[in-house]
Amino acid sequence: MGVFTYDYESTSPVAPVRLFKAFTIEAAKVWPTAAPNAVKSVEVEANPSSGNIVKINFVEGLPFQYMKHQIGGHDENNFSYSYSLIEGGPLGDELEKISYENKFEAAASGGSICKSSMKFYTVGDNVITEDEIKALIKGSEGVYKPVEAYLLANPEACN
Repeated sequence: MGVFTYDYESTSPVAPVRLFKAFTIEAAKVWPTAAPNAVKSVEVEANPSSGNIVKINFVEGLPFQYMKHQIGGHDENNFSYSYSLIEGGPLGDELEKISYENKFEAAASGGSICKSSMKFYTVGDNVITEDEIKALIKGSEGVYKPVEAYLLANPEACN
């Protein structure tokens, strides 16, 4: 097994606390509403806390039917969270899991800077390329961008 790390940074006009809530605590409610063309439902085992499993079910016609995340932890004071993609989605035969550490920081513009560190755990001697990683990031924008737009259009959401 190989481990490949990739760091990624993006900006958003949405405040860190709202993005944090939309992607952690309120994801089961927000994602299907904000991204109905991608997310059918989000099932959370108990509360979204460390060790629990979150299953994201996608609408028909997308490349993946579902993904399962195992929550690593949340830090509501620092707007950071971690999880691992452990089943479904892009894992296939070449990836064992993908671990994510995300943090939303305040930007000078009043929005956020999202800092992500991803670790790709490959099966056997498989290698993941930077182009493949960028394609996965682009695919995740199918949920991220609609959630961001939803928060901008609904200022009362995730406060």
